[in-house]
Amino acid sequence: MQSLSVIIPCYNEEENIKRGVLSEVEKYLSAQKYKWEVIICNDKSSDNSLSLALAFAQTHPNFTVLDLPKGGKAGAIWGGIQQAQYDIVLLTDMDQSTPIHELSKLLPYFEQSYDVVIGSRGHRREGNSILRKLGANVFRHLRNIFLKTNIYDTQCGFKAMRTNLAKKVFPKLAVIKNIQNQSVWRVTAFDIELLLISQKLEYKIKEVNVDWRNEDTSITKGDPNIRYINESKEMVQEVLRIFLNKLKGNYEK
Repeated sequence: MQSLSVIIPCYNEEENIKRGVLSEVEKYLSAQKYKWEVIICNDKSSDNSLSLALAFAQTHPNFTVLDLPKGGKAGAIWGGIQQAQYDIVLLTDMDQSTPIHELSKLLPYFEQSYDVVIGSRGHRREGNSILRKLGANVFRHLRNIFLKTNIYDTQCGFKAMRTNLAKKVFPKLAVIKNIQNQSVWRVTAFDIELLLISQKLEYKIKEVNVDWRNEDTSITKGDPNIRYINESKEMVQEVLRIFLNKLKGNYEK
């Protein structure tokens, strides 16, 4: 029987928490037969996210809240992984654009000896603007040109992997090695490096189609269009950095 640690990074998620996403996660997991925990990883939110998460955890014993030093999304996830105590870790976003029940599509593959099982949003991306859909296509082509990956959607925020492997791979990510330099919330393309290193270590990876619709209602992360443009620039820089590291042989066993 599998056991599960759910890692939810949190930065200015007040509106998402208020609309009941944590209750949705708790309701689904409480109906499962395996042991589970949820670790909410706060990345120094400037709104009421931390207090709301703590209040929820006080009445739900399977939930833990970590108030971490500033480290961006990857840093927040790494903080949670270090505390994870169960066999499988699921990385999922607070907005639940991929709803927690899609986990049922991922877990069976661990019984088939896969090590990393990731959600894929396909190309529909319901609820996304034309700008974001266009940007996703451009990013995918750029990524494939430079990195030659056979994974269609590296950036879906719904990924599961064996916990012992996560604890080995994450410290190898450049963003984790340089975590002390983080000063703002950064999403980056750490997912690509995570999957690339996992492939180089010969871990078996499975990509699974999941339901996805943009459900992010946060209003405290800044202007969404400006944020998207800034994140896109960072993502391109990350792809080029990973490409150069690959040319140097930094990801070889």
